[in-house]
Amino acid sequence: MSIVELRQYTLHPGARETLIELFEREFVTGQRSAGITVGGRFRDLDDPDRFVWLRAFRDMTHRRRSLEAFYTGPVWREHRDAANATMADSDDVLLLRGPGFTAEPGIRAVVATVCHPSEAALFDAYAARHLSPAHALHRTEHAANDYPLLPVRTGEDVRVWFGAAEPAPWPTRRLRLEPVAVRHT
Repeated sequence: MSIVELRQYTLHPGARETLIELFEREFVTGQRSAGITVGGRFRDLDDPDRFVWLRAFRDMTHRRRSLEAFYTGPVWREHRDAANATMADSDDVLLLRGPGFTAEPGIRAVVATVCHPSEAALFDAYAARHLSPAHALHRTEHAANDYPLLPVRTGEDVRVWFGAAEPAPWPTRRLRLEPVAVRHT
């Protein structure tokens, strides 16, 4: 299992395609060069001003080193002002432990479920009945954020999975997502 960030950005109206183009052109390769595994990148189908993406790290030490390398490196320095100009909020970040997730080629939409289970044992029983490995189940990583320049949400225990499943008996938020490689026609 990896350390995974689920990042949900609220963008200025009309700025999503600008950020996606910049992200795909510069930031995917730039982050990979810093040792970051860049996972799925998505348009939120219910909010035209949201961009959702995942990135993964071997462990927390690797996360800190990779983030330091990327955010002090030439790619971010050259393009950060353009990226930041598209964003109203980039602090909605869940720090998770799990396998990461990238949609299979040709998939037009993905559902991500963010669940706040009240009891871990009950959730584990639910997961055993309703979630397969294909759901890419992630759990909150409770380690302290050792790269405070990038905030993460704290004080909550969540489970995140991808793909359809029976409704969970706890509060959930479903994200309907379109992989960025798919264009609306």
